[in-house]
Amino acid sequence: MGGQLSVPEGVHVAVLGGGFGGIAAAQQLRSAGISFTLLDLRDCFHHNVAALRASVQPGFALRTFIPYAETFGGSFVQGRVERVDPERQLLVLQGGREIQYSHLILCTGSDGPFPGKFNAEASLQAAVQAYEDLVQQIQVADSVLVVGGGATGVEMAAEIKTEYPDKKVVLIHSRMGLADPQLVHSVREQAKEVLLEKGVELVLGQKVSNMSELALNRTQKNLEVRTDKGEILVTDLVICCTGVRINSAAYASSLADSMDPDGALKVNQHLQVQGFSNIFAVGDCASLQEPKLAYHAGLHACVAVTNIINGLSGKPLTPYRTGYVSMLLAMGRDDGVGQFNGVRLPRWLVALGKSRDLLLWKSWREMQQKQP
Repeated sequence: MGGQLSVPEGVHVAVLGGGFGGIAAAQQLRSAGISFTLLDLRDCFHHNVAALRASVQPGFALRTFIPYAETFGGSFVQGRVERVDPERQLLVLQGGREIQYSHLILCTGSDGPFPGKFNAEASLQAAVQAYEDLVQQIQVADSVLVVGGGATGVEMAAEIKTEYPDKKVVLIHSRMGLADPQLVHSVREQAKEVLLEKGVELVLGQKVSNMSELALNRTQKNLEVRTDKGEILVTDLVICCTGVRINSAAYASSLADSMDPDGALKVNQHLQVQGFSNIFAVGDCASLQEPKLAYHAGLHACVAVTNIINGLSGKPLTPYRTGYVSMLLAMGRDDGVGQFNGVRLPRWLVALGKSRDLLLWKSWREMQQKQP
């Protein structure tokens, strides 16, 4: 990568989605001298790896949003893509604008409840304010119930209890095992140990049965939360960390034959979408047997861009190979659990490598901007 190549006339790559995979792809295309357009709903990249810290620590959210235009200039377009037209090789935006492409990299990612995800059409200022508002709600609550004990819920509960040790924090999870099932058992057990050490109360093997009646992210004293086992939990604030889904709206109609039931796109080993040689899927929207992680999205982007370049220069395409699972969970700013290539790491090492600043430095460096 990095070297300029002789690009045939008419080559223009559309990168749909400005998450971790999207900005990695855009930077690599720029380095190779290939014309591209990066499209996203918002005017700024969201380093959502740090979204949960931004929910508990005043002033932190500003560091998690990075403006696209300062990095990509006229190669960035803000807008909602309503339809992918693979026959005419163009994207149709809300309002009717069309963007032609020779190659398309789909990085639409996934959506889920705030604060773990923030996919609303909002300015940088509005996005930051949404997190600052949640910080205030947490500050005035005496007790918080976190719903969902996957990786996000585990990290959320740990963040709240670390920042506000005197608050009552309860984590409810429908299964007995916490965090991602693809983590080795000892790491999942360690996550449970850390939560208990911090004083988080665990309600495992139960689901919230009156979820639709509950106001999320808003403090209301003595809210009654019912479980499917008949238990009543009383709390001031409910934060939901379940229900992540693939963002497939832009391509659902035109690429339906290439989609899994959950909306992810079927890809070959070169990350080309099934049935298309010029459309690639990276990150959460690619149907791959591995956890949905920012780290993986960056790896996918490199393979997709390399294969566009190799295709243009007549070289063999590069395969993407999934490996042993590497995943780090920040358990507040002072602790963490995780594994690298399937091997459990010491807690202090995870805290040093991820928990302290949640890899913010990496995104600001990638976007070639200075942290505020």
